[in-house]
Amino acid sequence: MGTTSNATLAVVPRVRGAPHVAIIGAGAAGLCMAIRLKAAGYTSFVIYEAADRPGGTWRANIYPGAACDIPAHLYSFSFAPNPDWSRKFVRQPEIGAYFDRCATEYGIVPHIRFGTEVSGARYDEAAACWRLSIADGGEETADILVSGCGQLNRPYIPNLQGRTGFKGTQFHSARWDPSAEFAGKSVAVIGSAASAIQIVPEIAQQAERLLVFQRSPNWIARKRDRKYSDFERRLYRHVPGLMRLVRGYHFWRHEMHYVAYRQNSRLGRFYKFMLGARIRRKVHDPALRAAVTPDYHFGCKRVQLSNKWFSTIERPNVELVTSAIARFTPTAIETADGRTHSVDTVIYATGFEATRFLAPMQIEGADGLTLQKAWSDGACAHRGVTVAGFPNLFLLYGPNTNLGHNSILFMLECQARYVISCIDTLVDRSVASIAVKPDAMANFNERLQRRLSRSVWALGCSNWYKTASGKITNNWSGPAIRYWWQTRRLDLGEYELTGSRDWGSTPASSADARQPACGASVRLL
Repeated sequence: MGTTSNATLAVVPRVRGAPHVAIIGAGAAGLCMAIRLKAAGYTSFVIYEAADRPGGTWRANIYPGAACDIPAHLYSFSFAPNPDWSRKFVRQPEIGAYFDRCATEYGIVPHIRFGTEVSGARYDEAAACWRLSIADGGEETADILVSGCGQLNRPYIPNLQGRTGFKGTQFHSARWDPSAEFAGKSVAVIGSAASAIQIVPEIAQQAERLLVFQRSPNWIARKRDRKYSDFERRLYRHVPGLMRLVRGYHFWRHEMHYVAYRQNSRLGRFYKFMLGARIRRKVHDPALRAAVTPDYHFGCKRVQLSNKWFSTIERPNVELVTSAIARFTPTAIETADGRTHSVDTVIYATGFEATRFLAPMQIEGADGLTLQKAWSDGACAHRGVTVAGFPNLFLLYGPNTNLGHNSILFMLECQARYVISCIDTLVDRSVASIAVKPDAMANFNERLQRRLSRSVWALGCSNWYKTASGKITNNWSGPAIRYWWQTRRLDLGEYELTGSRDWGSTPASSADARQPACGASVRLL
């Protein structure tokens, strides 16, 4: 693939002050934040990345068939359109390469400290700065802390009896073992949702026997994928505005689907009928058809896209197991119906600890308040970005900013612009810290949860959008355009500005040179 098209993100020409920003994570969120910072004239920032290259979830998820379920021209930054996408729904290697290029072309790589894991952070009220604990025992400081960890970065493996005593190969889909071989093997895939939908059709062609352990079925729509021709790619490259037009088409087409996520929606009932009819057409065995037909409302779980799932589970070497797993033995999996399934390899397609935002990091804000305590009833934030009691802390892809119908990269750009507005306020008003007022955050989340209670996610099915108690902590409560509207400007009436600081007039020239901050006694990063 070629490079992204000419950068469309204008750089602010005026000289800015130099607060130092620490960003955790070099995935899509961290890169978006860093690129926006540079464009706004802030050059003193560091991205702490535990891995050896950027990309986040698209670096980690290398399993066979890994691909995006949002069209490529929408699942990319608006300021970095790519005319060379090979197909409508691109696969992991291509998406990973796109983020690598963004990091390089926008000059972000020199700001990234690879192999550096942040284990915790504490807000120093006296110095109005954040002190970061590094996993190797070091400490760093920053005026502003931005989390770009996302929601899908901690693999979840169920605590199944006997699992650790299994003698075969086992790994999570997000920690894929590239040396794993499936030819002539009996393979078990635990899970039947997003990653399994993509993995199973790939390895079913190799494995001698494939067992798919399903807890509950999913609504699966047709994936209207296709390759882009050389002619189309030339048009995208040379016709001004064409990619923006295509992106807009995909955006509004996906926005339309949000209506289906409201309870008792006619559109939702129509989609449910159509997908049910698709199952009846595609699955010929009556017992198997019943097993893969959901009994819940369209959209209560994330709707999956696949053209291969139904034909794959009807293959003679594939078995769908719906009985619950009782225990592991050293060589097999026993199910609640009394059957023993001998397996050589176990793949956990069991998702992520999505509701434990920022875990396992220990984040301590003002007055010793920890995020763990502040979120004891479930994670929440003001507009998904700021948390009361945690000055100068900003979250990207934070609580209630996930989407079931549109591109998360659109949401990340909204959040990054909002964070820049907060930083501008610090610099322009010469104040040391900014923190959302508790009542503003409470009022916002009360309204948000009231809207969410009318969504399909609040219905009876289990999903990764909500906690065990039923609080929806992951999803946004409306169409994406409403989020853009609510983050388009900063309402200072919702925030407390404290302390004073002259941020200086000369921005730092590199990631490692900056104006003194955190008090004169604090060493520079």
